Amino acid sequence: MKTQVKALVVGGGAVGTGIAYHLGKAGWDVLLLERDELTSGSTWHAAGLLPLFNMSYATSHIHDYSVKFYKGLEAETGLNPGFAVVGNLRMAQTQARMDEYMLYAATAETVGIPHEWLTPAQIRDRYPLVRTEDLKGAILHPTDGYINPADVTQAMAKGARQHGVAIERKWQVDAYAWQGDHWAVTVTKMADRGGNLVPTDEQQVIRAEHVVTATGNHAQRTAQLLGIKIPAIPVEHQYIVTEPDPALVQWRKDNPEHPVLRDADAKWYVREERGGWILGPYEQGAPARFKYAVPESFRADLFPLDLERIEEEYMSMIHRIPTSETVGLKDDYNGPICYTPDGNPLVGPAPGLRNMWLAEGFSFGITAAGGTGYYLAQMMTEGEAEIDMASLDPRRYGSWMTTEYAATKNEECYAHVFILHHPDEERAACRPLRTAPAYDRQKALGAQFGQVNGWERPNYYGPLDAPDNFDHDARSFRRGGWWDHARAEAEAVRSTAGLIDATAFAKHRVSGPGATAFLDWFTTNTLPRMGRINLTYALTGAGTTRTEYTILRTGEDDYTLISAGAWHAYDQDFLTKAIEDTEPRFGRITLQDTTTQTGVFALAGPRARDILKALIRDPDPETALSNKRFPWLATREIELGMCPLRAVRVAYTGALGWELHHPIEMQTYLWDQLMAVGAAHGLKPVGARAQNWLRQEKSYRAFGTELGRDATPLEAGLDRFVDLSKDFHGKAAMVETGIRSRCVTLLIDGPDDADPWGREALYAGDTRVGRLTSGGYSVAFGKSIAMGYVTPDHAAPGTKLKVRMFNALWDAEVTEDSPFDPQNATIRADG
Repeated sequence: MKTQVKALVVGGGAVGTGIAYHLGKAGWDVLLLERDELTSGSTWHAAGLLPLFNMSYATSHIHDYSVKFYKGLEAETGLNPGFAVVGNLRMAQTQARMDEYMLYAATAETVGIPHEWLTPAQIRDRYPLVRTEDLKGAILHPTDGYINPADVTQAMAKGARQHGVAIERKWQVDAYAWQGDHWAVTVTKMADRGGNLVPTDEQQVIRAEHVVTATGNHAQRTAQLLGIKIPAIPVEHQYIVTEPDPALVQWRKDNPEHPVLRDADAKWYVREERGGWILGPYEQGAPARFKYAVPESFRADLFPLDLERIEEEYMSMIHRIPTSETVGLKDDYNGPICYTPDGNPLVGPAPGLRNMWLAEGFSFGITAAGGTGYYLAQMMTEGEAEIDMASLDPRRYGSWMTTEYAATKNEECYAHVFILHHPDEERAACRPLRTAPAYDRQKALGAQFGQVNGWERPNYYGPLDAPDNFDHDARSFRRGGWWDHARAEAEAVRSTAGLIDATAFAKHRVSGPGATAFLDWFTTNTLPRMGRINLTYALTGAGTTRTEYTILRTGEDDYTLISAGAWHAYDQDFLTKAIEDTEPRFGRITLQDTTTQTGVFALAGPRARDILKALIRDPDPETALSNKRFPWLATREIELGMCPLRAVRVAYTGALGWELHHPIEMQTYLWDQLMAVGAAHGLKPVGARAQNWLRQEKSYRAFGTELGRDATPLEAGLDRFVDLSKDFHGKAAMVETGIRSRCVTLLIDGPDDADPWGREALYAGDTRVGRLTSGGYSVAFGKSIAMGYVTPDHAAPGTKLKVRMFNALWDAEVTEDSPFDPQNATIRADG
């Protein structure tokens, strides 16, 4: 066995072999280790479905690549992966489900995934065994289907060997040790004894520059060995196989195989299997398993069945396919399938570790294996993937995440596989968990909360007497029951004043003798002067946008960096590693995470200054907030009543405003003072949804939507925040990349009852020229607004385009940046 390699892949399921294949194809020296036999984890009992349907842009690309890749494996390796390209028919019983499919289809268009629409009559004509009288319609993907999991894994393994990858079975990893430039991985030979897999006395130490873990159900053991948290915990998944259905057997004599059938409203999939049917339900109540480790005695094993748990889904299959009623059961399976709290896998760098890569938490591992291998290999060998993989990054979960949280959320995620995926969906499990002190005050005012990195954050303020299910019932693919409340909040910011809780912002203090030189190299913009702030960007090595920061300079070598709350651990890991790498060059640098010590309120609107004047304690309160003493993009220490705080004159809404960074222990006091004084000035508490609309009126880009690792700041139109006269990390790559697309703002004449969500395709005539990244409603213009990327030749203001919404094309026009108040007169207003 090799004991020194460029990359060690741990785990021989579909995902691990897919990664090994693509790393080998990229020319790396690779060893793959499997503790048992290839496919002996969840791969062996997977149903092998290849669903292209996914609301995530990154995951859609991954699945699309896999489906195309698998079709060429036999020609390359000589092994047939067992791919049945039968298509995938998703049926809808309600109009809401059809709305979901139409939003998904718009996303699929941006990736180039083919699909077609079928009416109930067309379904009945094509597939007469399917009952259709209670259906609204369906979406059909003709290019996917199902595959044999073991066969596709073996085909990828053979392809990996052809690319020079060594594969060793019956070796278990028992220890990882980072040696400064490589990993020393202690592995133990395993042996079969009495049907159990047990360790022997034979051990080896493998030197690997990079390690990838694709350990599936064993992710918790991996986490313990690495000393990190990995919120990948399996959940039981049952499926049953019926005896042959005589009606199906007769049908197949003259007809092709049915597509994979999905009745999402009934929470199941069905496909043909040797003249019978496989039913795979996603029922309520499926438990998480292996919360801490997989038992040593558990190999390619299954759990006891709980058929009562899936009785409702079984009966609904009989309703949908009446001929299945008299067919007996032949086989049944109940095995572990790994999940994560949001359903997306964990793909990318391990938090806090060097050259350690995770590929864990795959609930659709067969579908994702090929694409994960392709894009992760790009990240490892080239520095970044061609698509933004941040939504799958393992660092999207912070250190606050616990075993109970992960297990409970994973159970919820399993039960939500076929629940309507509203873009405004907020799931209830494990909440509230992280709450700022003003939470109860906000809840008493009707706040309906979302969860961001575990924090409760008001999305909008509903009726004071709203029932507990108000937000659930307010969700929609169109303008839901919350829409009027968000509009009123947005109008208040434009006409009077709004108070927004931004406590979840990630906040890091960077100080010390090397801080200034480091940040000058680390970020794209000129550093602010003392008492000032600026907006800036940190880049990837590929020159694309890694993180957006607001930098406050509070001392000669003392700075506070503020970034998106959803990306706290992601940003902290990036900062920590960058400081460690460059401290010998720049000098001593101290990094302090102040996120939970400091609360943030954003006060914005024409009356914001009047409200603060009534509270500020200053020798001359009339001038304390004037342009002369407190100009735009400045930061000052002030006192509001008895609360000392740092105020920042900036507003993400594009209104006159201040951010108020205050001691967290004084938050309720400050909230009460602001709300009491603000009542006379029309102050209204405002949630994140209204803020999102307002920032689009100013063309303010948001990280995770307009900003990411697949576009440079110059492509995002942020030239004014990039100082090309200085040297900074990623500069050369950014310049070399050039302009492949442009970020634009669009005003849209769309449906009367809906706004874009930021996932839709853009067209010039019949040609797709871009996609939206954000969407909403503009109170300033009285119509829908959106942001997105288009080809450079379609980015000029005044360009007429079309946007796909609800399977129709609607007029959209590219505007000048910052269509509301382009001269920033409102923000700069004196007083």
